[in-house]
Amino acid sequence: MKVIDKINKAEQEGRVYWSFEYFPPKTEQGIQNLYDRIERMKRYGPEFIDVTWGAGGTTSKLTTEIVKTAQTVSKVETMMHLTCTNMPAEEVDKALEAAKACGCQNILALRGDPPHGQDKWESCEGGFNNAIDLVKYIRLKYGDYFGIAVAGHPEGHIDNPSKEDDLQHLKAKVDAGADLIVTQLFYDVDMFLDFVKKCRAIGITCPILPGVFPIQNYQGLKRVISFNNNYVPESIWNDLEAIKEDDAAVKEYGIELTIRFIRTMLDAGIKGVHFYTFNLERSTRLILERLNLIQSVQSHIPTETAVTQTVIQSNGA
Repeated sequence: MKVIDKINKAEQEGRVYWSFEYFPPKTEQGIQNLYDRIERMKRYGPEFIDVTWGAGGTTSKLTTEIVKTAQTVSKVETMMHLTCTNMPAEEVDKALEAAKACGCQNILALRGDPPHGQDKWESCEGGFNNAIDLVKYIRLKYGDYFGIAVAGHPEGHIDNPSKEDDLQHLKAKVDAGADLIVTQLFYDVDMFLDFVKKCRAIGITCPILPGVFPIQNYQGLKRVISFNNNYVPESIWNDLEAIKEDDAAVKEYGIELTIRFIRTMLDAGIKGVHFYTFNLERSTRLILERLNLIQSVQSHIPTETAVTQTVIQSNGA
């Protein structure tokens, strides 16, 4: 089923909805842990999950395997990331056919990052120059079979110094056939809301799903924002300064901060949220519980053994 159809239904019903992102692990044990986590987290009712495509297509085979398992075994609606990096048209076709073969009807079309060790992004021979080209190709070759999402950048794309130009580029992706926008992570909720207003003002009418990343630890935050030079308000840095050596305290702060962001967005009429889980479970679960969007996991576990299992799983998240 197309994710956009599920989102449109949720929007029509006026209910809050959410989704989870995962990345392909590097080890066999990590892969099994991810499958177990997807199984557990589907109980939290995501409209869909998505699986990333490693820089330069480095995890392309594993991404398609995880998508297939999530779609056919876990029975959760899955979206596959697909980038232009190192992907000539024939490789894009292979990836799309693999998605189609397992019943995956959802693609997040991205330009992608430069391959490892390369500073500047360049298209490969026989490939695509940007996400607009990829969206157009998918629509031309596969018609309406796939629902297509694209990335939005509330702060503007790191390679585009003009926010206005970046917004027009986003509109071009939507005009080319994208159904849905999923944003890059952000830590300034007012900037996100302003981004949505500007999108609507230039005629972008499709759903815009905010991407949130609950802070897990201080150094992890610094590393994540370094990828795209994301802005973090000084007030957040000041709050973290006193607790930065205490990972448990930082995680709790990250949970409450994300709850505050989501409440602000709900008040502004934003009904959906996309969690960048980084393959972790606990923070996402607690956020949904404290927002009363899901039942407390502890409240519907019937036996002491099950309680113990859940505690172990939560501590390992």
